[in-house]
Amino acid sequence: MAQIDAFFKLVNEQAASDLHLAAGKQPILRVRGELERVKYKTLDNDTLRAMLYEITPEHKIKIFEETGDVDFAYEIPGLARYRANFFKQKDGVAAVFREIPSRIMTCAELGLPPVISRLATLPRGLVLVTGPTGCGKSTTLAAIVDEANRTRKDHIITVEDPIEFVHVSQKAVINHREVGMHTRSFAAALRGALREDPDIIMVGEMRDLETIDLAIEASLTGHLVFSTLHTSSAAKTIDRIIEVFPSDQQPQIRSTLADGIRAIVCQSLFRRLDSGMDQLDRVAALEIMVATPAVRNLIRERKTFQIPSALQTGKKYGMQSLDDAIMDLLSKKRISPEEAYAKCNDKGKFLQFLKRPPADFTEA
Repeated sequence: MAQIDAFFKLVNEQAASDLHLAAGKQPILRVRGELERVKYKTLDNDTLRAMLYEITPEHKIKIFEETGDVDFAYEIPGLARYRANFFKQKDGVAAVFREIPSRIMTCAELGLPPVISRLATLPRGLVLVTGPTGCGKSTTLAAIVDEANRTRKDHIITVEDPIEFVHVSQKAVINHREVGMHTRSFAAALRGALREDPDIIMVGEMRDLETIDLAIEASLTGHLVFSTLHTSSAAKTIDRIIEVFPSDQQPQIRSTLADGIRAIVCQSLFRRLDSGMDQLDRVAALEIMVATPAVRNLIRERKTFQIPSALQTGKKYGMQSLDDAIMDLLSKKRISPEEAYAKCNDKGKFLQFLKRPPADFTEA
C-alpha cells in the first residue's frame, strides 16, 4: 500500500470531496464545500514529492518536471478513483485530489428532474452540462451515460483527461479513452471517433475551437454528443461557443449550432441543510434548456438574450431557470438563503430572504 493511501481512506471516511497536499502546509480536506485542516504535521517538500511520485506513472513524472503541471487518475481498488493534479508553488510541490466514487449514481438517486434521464434516449445532437468547477458536472454526465449504458444497445466512446467515472459495459459497449495516454488530444480523439462506429460520444471538456467544431460536426452526422463547459447559464453557453470562432465564421456556426444543439443543463451545487444518513449532503439546482424549434430560432436570429423567457414558457418540456430551481430548494428549506443569494442570477429576487446585508458588497 502506498503511503499516501492513508490520506485517501481519510477522505472517504470523512465524506470529503477533495484532498489538498502542499509543501509547507498541513493536509487539508474539503468537506461539504469547506476546507478543514487535518491534524497532521506540516509536509516538507522532499517528503511530499516522494509520497506523490510513489503513485505517479513515470511518463507523468517527466511531464510534471518539465512543465510544472500534470493531471492523471489514481485508483484504490474497492475504495475509489481519484483525479489528481500536481503543480509547483512557492514552497515546493503541491497536489489536489478529487474523489470519484466507484459506484455511479443514477439520475433518480441524485434527485435530478426526469427530463435529465430522458436526454440519454436522444438519437442524435449535442447535449452540454455546464457550471463552475466542482459543481458536479461529471457526476451528472456520468448518470446520463449510465442511463444510456443500461438501456441502449449502442457503442459509447468517452474521451477524458483523465478518465474519471469507469462504466462497465451493460446493454451498450463502452470504450474509455484518456488524453495523453490513448490519444494525443480531445480533437484527435473526436476525429478518430467518427471512424470507430460510435452512437454516443462523451467528451470530457470542450476546451478549444477545434474540439468544439468537431463536437458540433459529430452532432450533425447522426451521433449523440455529450460534453461540458464552464458557463453559468444556457444563454451564456451559446454565446461562449459562438464567440470562440473568428467573427467571419460566427454566422455559419450559429446556424449549425442551432441545428445540432438538443439541450443545455447548467448546474450549481449547494450544501444541503436537511441531509441525513440516507441523503446526500449536497444538492444541485439546475437550469434546463431544451432545444425546441422556438429556442433554435432564437439562436439563429442572435436573440439568446430571450432564452430566459423561453425557459419560463417551456416548462411543459422540462425547462426551468436556475433561479426558479434555487427558489424551489429554498422554499423547501433544503438550502440556506445566504448560499441561494450567492449563487443565483437575479440577486434582487433573493435579497428579501437575507437576515444580514450580502457578503459581497459589490452586488448589493
